[in-house]
Amino acid sequence: MSAQGAHKETPKETFYRQFQGSVANLQEQINQLATLSSVAGERHDAIEHILTGISRLSNEVADAADYVPAYDQRTYSQALKQLTDQLNEAQAKFAPKSRFQFKKKRQSPLASGGDVAGADKKNDARYMLPQGGQDVSSASANVTPGEEKGDGLSNLPSFSASKNYNEEIENGPADSRIRKPSFSTARDITLSDHEKLHIILPLSASRATSAGALTNMKGCIVDMSIPTATGGGGAPFASLALKNIEKSLIVAGHVDGPCHITGLRDSKVLVVARQVRIHECSNVDFYLWCGSRPIIEDCKGLRFAPAPKFHSADKDEKLNMWDQVDDFKWLKAEHSPNWSVLPEEKRIKEEVWREEVPGYPGAGLDDILSMVGVGTAEA
Repeated sequence: MSAQGAHKETPKETFYRQFQGSVANLQEQINQLATLSSVAGERHDAIEHILTGISRLSNEVADAADYVPAYDQRTYSQALKQLTDQLNEAQAKFAPKSRFQFKKKRQSPLASGGDVAGADKKNDARYMLPQGGQDVSSASANVTPGEEKGDGLSNLPSFSASKNYNEEIENGPADSRIRKPSFSTARDITLSDHEKLHIILPLSASRATSAGALTNMKGCIVDMSIPTATGGGGAPFASLALKNIEKSLIVAGHVDGPCHITGLRDSKVLVVARQVRIHECSNVDFYLWCGSRPIIEDCKGLRFAPAPKFHSADKDEKLNMWDQVDDFKWLKAEHSPNWSVLPEEKRIKEEVWREEVPGYPGAGLDDILSMVGVGTAEA
């Protein structure tokens, strides 16, 4: 084929192809649920992975609004709704049957003049709350006559901020390898002192992104991309601090302001931030979208690569300064020996970030860490 006859794929076509592949993959996972055991949380983890995949696809559809027409957006949204319906139907087949039922027949919402939409709440993905979440409808129903309804968020009880989410994570359900703390009643996100856990923050955590901090983590996977992605209804961190983390994979998400990273070893970090400052780190791979020159100090063995496109779809690639690193402890004219550009062949592939890092049926924490090169001699 001549050069003139070659067709260059447009962003719209690329998105369509990737969306089709992701939907087919999720449908296959839904079809396989019946073959998975409910023992040791295998089926539960698979369902959690599918829900995360649907949520990510929804975020990606929103992020693609610049080059995907409104009609196609509606088509993609309908496809996601069908996926959610299929998952709900599959889950209903696994639900344990009650030994007895009340004989009295309940009047349907249609017959009683109630909320028509309420009849379908159990089949609506918006009501499939994360661990520790609260049904929005039940929260609003608790407003007494004469109270100002407000916007719902301002009505949270003041004592709720004292909830210990780290304790909830540590003592989570034994049948699940993945933790999804809601942070729905917190003012900021603080994760600390965890080992060998896979933590994924759901969208409900977006109300707590005024600040974020991860400290003292070992052998963990932490994914904070969903609540900080603006395209899916999230809110970026105002600031973020990562400190004392070892042999872990951190998907830090979006940060509107500075991201301070201190004392990391043998890990991989993905972050989209305006500023990134790195101190006292060794043998760490950074996947960045950074709006200013990254700064390192007292570091060695750092490697840098651009953030995967689907994590930085709302950012201009031309403004990404991921490879313009300043080493404050290297004042010589030649290149600092403390950092380098990660070769393309050694970078984590886009499809791995998209499909494997969130977890997948049958995969354990160590499987995913090994896949991305954490804890191995070479990535």
